[in-house]
Amino acid sequence: MRTKTGKTPWRHWLAAWLLALAGFVLPAHAGTVRVLTVDGVIGPASAEFIIGNLNPAPDLEAVVIALDTPGGLDSSMRQIIKAILASPVPVVTYVHPEGARAASAGTFILYASHIAAMTPATNLGAASPVAMGGLPGGGGGDAPAKGDAPKAGGDTGDTIRPSLGGDTLARKATNDAIAYIRSLAELRGRNAEFAEKAVREAASLSATAALREGVIDLIAPDVPTLLARIDGRSLKLANGTHVLKTRGASIDYRSPDWRIKLLAVLANPQLAVVLMMIGFYGLFVEFTSPGFGVPGVAGAICLLLALYALQMLPINWAGVGLIVFGMILMGAEVFMPSFGVLGVGGIIAFMLGGLFLMDREAPGFGVSMPFLAGTAIAAAGLIFLAGNLLVRSRERPVTSGQESLIGSTGQIVRREDGTLWAHVQGELWQVRNPAGLADGARIRVTGLDGLILSVTTLDSDHGSPS
Repeated sequence: MRTKTGKTPWRHWLAAWLLALAGFVLPAHAGTVRVLTVDGVIGPASAEFIIGNLNPAPDLEAVVIALDTPGGLDSSMRQIIKAILASPVPVVTYVHPEGARAASAGTFILYASHIAAMTPATNLGAASPVAMGGLPGGGGGDAPAKGDAPKAGGDTGDTIRPSLGGDTLARKATNDAIAYIRSLAELRGRNAEFAEKAVREAASLSATAALREGVIDLIAPDVPTLLARIDGRSLKLANGTHVLKTRGASIDYRSPDWRIKLLAVLANPQLAVVLMMIGFYGLFVEFTSPGFGVPGVAGAICLLLALYALQMLPINWAGVGLIVFGMILMGAEVFMPSFGVLGVGGIIAFMLGGLFLMDREAPGFGVSMPFLAGTAIAAAGLIFLAGNLLVRSRERPVTSGQESLIGSTGQIVRREDGTLWAHVQGELWQVRNPAGLADGARIRVTGLDGLILSVTTLDSDHGSPS
């Protein structure tokens, strides 16, 4: 707009200048950052939770995994890492809150993420694989033999040398884990030497040391500070390069829902053993004393839940077979005069199956010897008790129903049109009309044909039996 003199008023120039300045100073809308709270062991439940929340969404700038874990299952860890490497959304693994740790599987996830961050007073490392049952050699947790560690200025670690101690399986697991974490470190440009030490020697670092050693990218006390410090970083994703715009972004905090929590509870080998035992008990009682229904239904449900839990875990099916065989032997002890041989054999098979159940031990997924011993003794005791009660109940005479009439006594009370009626167990019954029975005669029931009783007399002066 111009004045009569043809000049633009100074107020309009000032407004245009302020708008232009605002375009440079004020940041554009930063979108949303999704923060996933992962607290506990890495297992099928946490893997499903993380992977399910890496899906892209409009205005989603990044996904932050607020991690606090002692470690977990190798299979679940690798599923998470594969999802992170293929994610179209930047993934930030943030060891949080203060006092948290990213041990074992958590260290691998931290190395795989696009950005690795920690809260002060946290730690990472101790990533040695642990073999089933603590096999000799430490399952890869042994320190390297003298001269086995890479030397400064020499070997860069591209060639993985096996540890001199331990058995072959332990060395294979250790070297496989070393190669895997080194590949992740090289991909993200992080300290590969410490990565190897974390696996080979179970080394750990504090947050400050991890930043100094180039293991992580930054330290931040809270999520808003973290988002402000990573703003503007350029990251290489599976679908191209992305520049983060996280300063002032809205934060979408997410925690595992009830389904994920239930899955986490079920994915426990000790609970699977207990469910399997309850299922066996229920079916045992149902088959030995049919008709009630509740034990069979409850047993079938528990057995299916146990199978569902076992299929989620890296279990050894030979261990499952030994557990089932042990329970069968303990149940057979009730019906076979083996003088305890089957029962003792069942307890031994049950405990061996529990020891062999897991292919690998991981924090929160072990099956301890005290648990197995207590469960086996309780199983044997309950089965023996239930079996003895069932055997005794079968030896007792029938006390209800038509079968209970056999052997009962009564008395002839009347005769109508040639038909005799007797009073037995408080009821009137028709009696076959044998010769010699008169009114008032005392009788004993010997048989039942429909609703007609066959009887014999108890009074010697009333004739012969029917």
